[in-house]
Amino acid sequence: MMTTMNGMKIQDTFYISHGSPTLSIDETMPARHFLQSFQQKVYPANAPRPSSILVISGHWETTYPTVNVVDGPSDTIYDFYGFPKKMYQLKYPAPGAPKLANRVKELLMSSGFKRVDQEKKRGLDHGAWVPLMLMYPEADIPVCQLSVQTNQDATYHYNMGKALAPLKDEGVLIVGSGATTHNLKMLRNTPTVQPWAHEFDMWLKEALIEGRYEDVNEYKEKAPHATVAHPWPDHFYPLHVAIGAGGADSKAELIHHSWGLSSLSYASYKFTSRV
Repeated sequence: MMTTMNGMKIQDTFYISHGSPTLSIDETMPARHFLQSFQQKVYPANAPRPSSILVISGHWETTYPTVNVVDGPSDTIYDFYGFPKKMYQLKYPAPGAPKLANRVKELLMSSGFKRVDQEKKRGLDHGAWVPLMLMYPEADIPVCQLSVQTNQDATYHYNMGKALAPLKDEGVLIVGSGATTHNLKMLRNTPTVQPWAHEFDMWLKEALIEGRYEDVNEYKEKAPHATVAHPWPDHFYPLHVAIGAGGADSKAELIHHSWGLSSLSYASYKFTSRV
């Protein structure tokens, strides 16, 4: 078990909408400036510096929960195509977090997840390194990634988060990284937000702020335009992990909101557990 003093406890989990990979270079994107201000304006001033960071990224899908166990600097994975050359030259060599990876496996298996795999050669995909290079540009905090299982449902991922909640008491920052709306076929280079995206985005905001987490777990039945907003759930499930890790009685707060390409919501949330 990872141990820490009471002063190291972290009360918040986060869900970050990372949107387009151009977030890594485009100074005109409001979400970029939001993430760059994370340490100064978003992360609570009285909270401890994280001992390590666990990222649940929508860009890593596996059949069973899988953690990357990296001893040494993490490789930067360029899992995007056709973007400007300078994006493929960016590096985020944060140290791996093998102790955290083992702890994640331990917590999941003790909570009824019968199989948890470990991947020793996988670095950080852009769902992890793009937001982290803006949030923690020093790249000096150990990072572990955990995959999502798109063959499972949202409640499964909420329960995954619940199992991981003890990590907060051990100084671990838990970050889900996805997109509040994510339908790449519906992106348009126009300033007007598409109605379906706005309606889904507003429904989610209200459900989270009101603490209706069960409705968010049942979003496919409860939310307007759910399968248009998320034809595939890979970028939404990191939210459910963040909610579960925050706790059933946690308070949700919208910490950033902007739009890109008429239907890509960059809404990001903080979940603060009640003391």
